[in-house]
Amino acid sequence: MATNIISRRLGAGALALSVLVLAGCATMSPSTPEAAVEQRATAYWKARQAGQIDKVYALVPPSYRKVRTLDQFKMQFGTAAAVQGVEVTKVTCEPEKCVARIKLSVTPALAGLKMGNIDTYLDETWLLEDGQWWHHQDL
Repeated sequence: MATNIISRRLGAGALALSVLVLAGCATMSPSTPEAAVEQRATAYWKARQAGQIDKVYALVPPSYRKVRTLDQFKMQFGTAAAVQGVEVTKVTCEPEKCVARIKLSVTPALAGLKMGNIDTYLDETWLLEDGQWWHHQDL
């Protein structure tokens, strides 16, 4: 009888552990292309906001990185505006392409003028390549 009770407890513990593991896996990978692009677009802009260009570069397609080095990529970014806030407001997807609507709060860098933040919106293209979503970057 004691063996039966131990077996039931071990079985219940194994079941609970399985549920936790499966729940953890479900939260690790987004369930839809829209969720995946929202997550990656947020990471892209948070890295841009923090000036972590190497992390931004890691989110452009491998095909782009084959033709442009990190140093070439860095030269594309100026200091015209400082990003103060970022929010992905909408993502619309087709089978291999998504468009993410991004709301940026920026502080323009205009000599002699002190301006407050300005909110602006832009649409970004994200492409599916090798099973992953990548920020489209013009050559």
